[in-house]
Amino acid sequence: MALWLMAGVREGLGLDDMLDSAAAARAEGAERARARRLATAALRLRGRAEAVLTPLLPRRPRPAVADLLVLATVEMLGFDAPPHGVVSEAVALARKQGQKGAAAAGMVNAVLRRAAEGRTAWDAAAPRRMPAWLRGPIVTAWGSGAADAIEAAHERAAPLDLTARKPGTAIEGTEVLPTGSFRLQSGAQISALSGFSTGAWWVQDAAAALPALLLEPKAGERIADLCAAPGGKTLQLAAAGAEVTAVDISAPRLRRLAENLDRCRLTAQMVTADALQWQPDGTLDAILLDAPCTATGTIRRHPELPSIRDGSGLAPLVELQARLLDHAIALLPPGGRLVYSTCSLLTDEGEDQITAALARHPGLTVEQPDPARLGIEPGWITPEGGIRLRPDYWPELGGMDGFYMARLQIPQRPA
Repeated sequence: MALWLMAGVREGLGLDDMLDSAAAARAEGAERARARRLATAALRLRGRAEAVLTPLLPRRPRPAVADLLVLATVEMLGFDAPPHGVVSEAVALARKQGQKGAAAAGMVNAVLRRAAEGRTAWDAAAPRRMPAWLRGPIVTAWGSGAADAIEAAHERAAPLDLTARKPGTAIEGTEVLPTGSFRLQSGAQISALSGFSTGAWWVQDAAAALPALLLEPKAGERIADLCAAPGGKTLQLAAAGAEVTAVDISAPRLRRLAENLDRCRLTAQMVTADALQWQPDGTLDAILLDAPCTATGTIRRHPELPSIRDGSGLAPLVELQARLLDHAIALLPPGGRLVYSTCSLLTDEGEDQITAALARHPGLTVEQPDPARLGIEPGWITPEGGIRLRPDYWPELGGMDGFYMARLQIPQRPA
């Protein structure tokens, strides 16, 4: 099944979409979990696997055979699986790939036997480079050293972060991060953790939890969460006592949000609508806009993203983000506040969006964040007053997703 996932990525499909498909549903849960784990690791560690394999290959193999070789090498050198069993399984899988696969079985056997002894090349290999469309802007923004550090962070598996329903609540088996999120360093079955059934917490990367903290919701405030799904921020706002309206264009994703609200004993009004067209019923105090983006800040969790995207969709996304920002600003009264955020590493979707919005809206201001209140480093605050988070931050704690966020104050309007 892991080989099927790798083939799907070559066709431009995301791992989550494939694993949620009817085809994947026919497999046992344990098989799906193993396939996800192995395919995710193979995508994350492909650079190391290819450093081992390339000198051993007389010519470039067919894509399906190349995927098989990478998967097997990662299983042997990344998971320390016994080579004999891995090689045997790989040869059997090659023979199932039709006449051409059967013809390559001998090569697969010979190459993988030698690859099993490639620990030195594996350890010495550099992390796989981001594609030029992504690496170039990162180098321009922060330098080649930062790009190298981000690539190294992408290679490491992301830990599991939790947000507590009640601030100050202890979650067994976790460490408390400076921002107040809770982190599990080792893998765990979510539904088996203490507090899951009672809704004491929900899964949310520490970086993704910061936009709601930046908004600083208060009990009784009317707050709209635009583009709300998957819903972690809605849960945060509701837990603070706000009257939340969660707006999203996807009804299925809102249904999943409703399930989490029920589990966590929280309430919010849910509206299936295009956020660009939605109008509130009454006056809002604040808006949280987590805009659609390239999601390049989540490569640690979705290592297929550099393979299934080429940057061609960036311009339409940037235009959509600007329209959403303008619409959200228009929905708020004078003195209202708006947090804009994206899980992107590209300044086009973050810093540049806010700079452009300030130019379009005279009197609009960025409220400077308080590092001490948020638990962030002062150096993460950007010149225009936003917050830039990167995967290479907190290396000693296990990193974080890439994010950008800024809190805007709506100006008084002319009479």
